[in-house]
Amino acid sequence: MLQKYFPLLVFTVLLFNEPNNAQIKTLDDFENSSGWNEFKADGVTLNISSEAGLNGNAIRFDYDFTKGTGYGGIQKFFPIDLPENFEITFNVKAESPANNFEIKFIDITGNNVWWVNNRNYDFPKDWKKVRIKKRHINFAWGPTNDQSLKRIDRIEFTIASYIGGKGTIWIDDLKFEQLLPETNSYPNPLVTSKSQSFDLIPNNIVDNSDETYWKSVGIISQSVTIDFKTRREFGGLKIDWLKNYQAKAFDISISEDGKSWEKVYSVSSNSSDLSFIKLSEMEARLLRINLIESNSEESFGIREIKFLDIKNSLTPNDFLLFTAKNSPKGNYPRYFLDEASFWTVLGVNNDVKEALINTDGMIEVDKSAFSIEPMLQFGNDFYNWSNVSANQTLEEKYLPIPKVEWNCGDINFNVEAFANGEANKNSTLFLKYTLKNNSSSVKDGKLFLMIRPFQVNPHYQWLNDPGGVGKINSLNEKDGKIYVNDDKVLIPLEKYDLFGAVTFDEGNIVELIKESKTLKNESVLDDSKLASGVLEYNFNLKPGEEKIIYLAIPFYGEESIKENLTKDIVEKKLTETIEFWKEKVNHIKFNLPESADRIVNTYKSNLAYILINRDNVGIQPGSRSYERSWIRDGALTSSALLKAGIVKEVKDYIDWYTSHQYENGKVPCVVDKRGPDPTPENDSHGEMIYLIREYFNFTKDTTFLRSKNENVKKAVEYIESLIAERSTDHFKNGNDSVRAYYGLVTESISHEGYSAKPMHSYWDNFFTLKGLKDAVEIQKILGEKESYERIKKVRDTFKTNLYNSIKLAMKIRKINYLPGCVELGDFDATSTTIALTPCNEFINLPKPEVYNTFDKYFEFFQKRRDNKIDWINYTPYENRLIGSFILLDQPERAHQLIDYFLNDQVPHSWNAFAEVVWKDKKTARFIGDIPHTWVGSDFLNAIRSMFVYENESDESLVLASALYQDWIDSPNGMSIENLPTYYGEISYSIKKVDSKYTFSIYGDVDLPSNGIKIKNFNHSILPIDVTVNGKKIKSFTKNEIDIKEFPATVEINYGN
Repeated sequence: MLQKYFPLLVFTVLLFNEPNNAQIKTLDDFENSSGWNEFKADGVTLNISSEAGLNGNAIRFDYDFTKGTGYGGIQKFFPIDLPENFEITFNVKAESPANNFEIKFIDITGNNVWWVNNRNYDFPKDWKKVRIKKRHINFAWGPTNDQSLKRIDRIEFTIASYIGGKGTIWIDDLKFEQLLPETNSYPNPLVTSKSQSFDLIPNNIVDNSDETYWKSVGIISQSVTIDFKTRREFGGLKIDWLKNYQAKAFDISISEDGKSWEKVYSVSSNSSDLSFIKLSEMEARLLRINLIESNSEESFGIREIKFLDIKNSLTPNDFLLFTAKNSPKGNYPRYFLDEASFWTVLGVNNDVKEALINTDGMIEVDKSAFSIEPMLQFGNDFYNWSNVSANQTLEEKYLPIPKVEWNCGDINFNVEAFANGEANKNSTLFLKYTLKNNSSSVKDGKLFLMIRPFQVNPHYQWLNDPGGVGKINSLNEKDGKIYVNDDKVLIPLEKYDLFGAVTFDEGNIVELIKESKTLKNESVLDDSKLASGVLEYNFNLKPGEEKIIYLAIPFYGEESIKENLTKDIVEKKLTETIEFWKEKVNHIKFNLPESADRIVNTYKSNLAYILINRDNVGIQPGSRSYERSWIRDGALTSSALLKAGIVKEVKDYIDWYTSHQYENGKVPCVVDKRGPDPTPENDSHGEMIYLIREYFNFTKDTTFLRSKNENVKKAVEYIESLIAERSTDHFKNGNDSVRAYYGLVTESISHEGYSAKPMHSYWDNFFTLKGLKDAVEIQKILGEKESYERIKKVRDTFKTNLYNSIKLAMKIRKINYLPGCVELGDFDATSTTIALTPCNEFINLPKPEVYNTFDKYFEFFQKRRDNKIDWINYTPYENRLIGSFILLDQPERAHQLIDYFLNDQVPHSWNAFAEVVWKDKKTARFIGDIPHTWVGSDFLNAIRSMFVYENESDESLVLASALYQDWIDSPNGMSIENLPTYYGEISYSIKKVDSKYTFSIYGDVDLPSNGIKIKNFNHSILPIDVTVNGKKIKSFTKNEIDIKEFPATVEINYGN
C-alpha cells in the first residue's frame, strides 16, 4: 500500500565533472521556460510561466488540487554523472499551504527515483536558498538493485498534496557544485580557556577519557574555546559536566577567524550532568562555550565534550537516538535504543482520533503528539520499563480495553486505558493507574506520571507521519489541570502531590527525578518542542490496600467535557464502554472448547480494532502509518464486517467512497481527508463493484443497490477503456510474449508488490473479472436487460482473454504455478488467493497449476516455520492462505497456518496483527500499524470459512469444513449461532456420543439451490450411515455430506 507519486517536475543539463573542479555550475537560470513540461495527476490543474525572480526571471507554477489530493509540477532534463560528493542549490519562495515539496532525481529509465521528501513543508514567503547535499538524498523507489546515486538524468520538483488547496511556487537559480568528499577524520583540536585549576588543562575535555577533566578558577567571565585547526562539520555537542560544577547558563558561538563570533545556541537553566546540544549541519573552524552561570559557587567543570556526527542530528529522531544511546537505560523510550516496541490502539467507533498504548504502559494521547509514561519509586529504588517485568491483557481477553501490569515485588502496578464518548465531538481518553500492596507490611512510595515529548509510535515507523519524537512546546499548570501545547489538557481526578516541568536543556526528567532535583516550574516554553512534565503521587498502602489514580484527556479539548468528572463517573463510563463493545462484536455466538479461545478472541478483538481504526465512515487499515482508506482494504474488510453482522458501517462506507468516483468512472485507489488519490491502481474498479454486490448479498437491499447502479455502470465503462488499451492489433497479433497482455487492464502498482514498477498483475485482473461478474448479476437483479447483455459480453470476453494470458505467461516463463503478473511470472501465492476468494474462480483455474501454487507455498511455509531456510521477515497478509487451504479441502494445513500466525502476534494477549513480522522479534524496523486491520480482516474472512462459506460455483452453503477435531469431540459439544450468510443467518451445534455425531442445523435461511454441504468432517473418514431428520440418505462421501432440508438434524454414524 505504499503510495508512490510519479514524476512531475524534471530538469536536465550535461555536466563535465573534473575531479578537482569546485566551480559552481548553473543548471538553469530560469530566464525563460524553454524545455519545460508540466505533469499533473487527475484532479490537479497546473500552469507554468516566467516571472521576475531573485536574479532576472524565475519559473512560476500555479497549482490547484481541485479534488484535494494529487501532485503537480514541471520537468526538464539534466544528465549529470555525479562526483563522490556534491551540492545542489536553488532559491524558492511561495504562496502556498503546507503541502509536500518533493525534489526527485531520476535515472535514464525513469523507473528509479531518489528524492528529498519535505513533508508538510513550510514554504517561505520570501526568497530562501535551499541546499541539497548528497547525504540528504534517499532512494525512493524503483527496480534497481544498486540504490546508490551515481548519475541522474532528470531532476523533479513536485508539489504533492498534504492538506490540499492551491498555491504558487517560484524557483530560481538552480546550481550544482562538486564538493570535497565527506570525512570523519580531523586533526586533534586545541582547547584553550580563560583559566584552569592546577593541571586540569582544557584539552582534557577532548581526550576521550572519563578520568580527566577541566576545571576553572572562579566563575566570572569563563569560557573554553575549541580550535578544530580546519573547517569542519558537526551535528551538535554532548557535554559531560563535572558533577556539581555544571554550567547553569551558557552560550555556544562559532567563528571562522577568532574575531567575528556568531552565537548559535543558548542555555539558561541547565540542571543536568549531561547536556545534549543539537546544531544541525553546523560548519566552523572555532567553537566557544561561554560559561555564564554555574551551579557551583566555586568553578565550572567539564569532564568531556563529544561532537556529534552530522548524521546524528539531521532529524529530531536522529538526535534523540544519539541522546538515548549516550544516556542511562530507561531515560528514553526503548525504541530509541533500537529495541523493538509493540502497541495497540485506543479509540471509539469511527472517531478520527486514536491513542496508542505500548507494552510498557506508555500511552500516546493523540497522533504525533506526546505520551504519558509511568515510573515508580520505593525508597531509593526506581522502576520503569527498563527494569520491570510487564504483562499485557485485554478486558475479558478480547475487548479493546488494554491493560499493562508491572510486577515490582511486593507492589502490583496496573495501567488501564479506554476511550469513551461521542466520536468526533466529545470522545475522551481515560487512564486508570492502580497500585496494590501484596505484602504483609505497609508500603510507601511515589508514582510519577511523566508527560514526555515522544510518541508510542516508534521512530522506525516512517510511513505517513513518522513516529518517534512528538511535540511539547509548552506545559502549564492551572487550577489542578495540566495544559500541553495549548491544545491538550490533562485532567487529574484527584489531587496530585507535585507538578513540575522542564525544558529539554534543563535535563532529562527521569534523571532529574532520580537525583531529587527540584522540578519547580509550573509552566515552561521550549523552542525545541522537547519539554517534559511530571505529576507526582505519594502513596502509603496497608497490606492488601489499593490506590487508584484516574486521568482524563479529552480528544477535543476541555470545552468538550460537559460534566464534572469523578471516579464513579469514570467507572460508569468504563462499564458503558465494555457493554458497547460486547454488543458490537458478539453478534455471532461461539460456544467452543477452551482450546478455541485464541482464535475466537482474536476474531472479536479485530472486529473492534477495525471499527476503532475507522475515521468517520472511512474504513482504514491503521491509525498511524495507514491512516487512509483504500477501496482494496475497505472492500475485503467490509466483507468481514458483514459476515460478523456489522452492517451499517459498511453501508456508510459505500455511500462515502462512491461519492469520490471520478466522472469518467475511475474508482480512486484511496480516499482520505483530502479527497480521492489519483494514483492508478487498477484493482480498485472491480473492488468497488464487488463491495456493492457483497452488501446486497447480506442485506437484500434492492433500493440501495439500485441507487449505486450508476456507479457500477460507470466503473464498467472505465474498465472497458483500460481493456481497450491492451486490445489493439499490436497485442492481438504479436508473439506469445506480447499476446500475453492482450485484453487485460493496463499495468498498475496495485498491491504493493509492484510499487517499484507498475505491472500487469493478475491481482488487478482477477478483481476486474470479479467486478464484471458482479456487475452482470447486479443488472440481472435490477432487471436492467440492456446493461445485462452488454456487460455480460464484456465479462465473457475478458474472462477468455484473462485465462489465455495466464496460459501464455506460464508457457513463456516455463512455470507450473499461477504467476503474479505477466511480466515476471513471479510466485505470489498470497495474491493468488483472491482468485479463490472472493473472486470464486477455482472451477476455472488451470489444473494442476492451482494446486501446485499452494503446494509450493506450503512447502516454503514449512521450511520457514521450521527454520530450514534463511528468512528475515514476512507480512501476515498470508492469513489469506488459511482460507485458501480451507477452500482446497486441506484443513490440516489451514490449522498449521493459524497456529503459526497467532504465535507471531506480539504480545499474544492483545490479539493484534502487525503488517510486518520480523524473524527476530527484537528487530527495531518498520512493522506497519498495530493493529493492522486489513491483515486482521484477512484473518476474520479466513476463520469464518472454517465455520461456513458460500460456494457460488454450485450455489451451496458449506458448513464445518475446517473444524478442529477436539472441538467436535468436546464432551460438552460445540455450537456456533447467528452466522450471517448470503442466504440468511445460520446456526449449528455438534455433539458426539460414542461413535455418533449429532449435527443440528437451524436458523433463518433460504435454502440455496444446491443445499447445504458438511465438508471435511471428522478427518474425512467415511461414515457408516447418515440420517437427516430421521431419514437415511445416500448423498455422502468421506469428504462431503449433502443436505437438502432445513432445518436439519443430521446423525453421522461411524460405528465402533
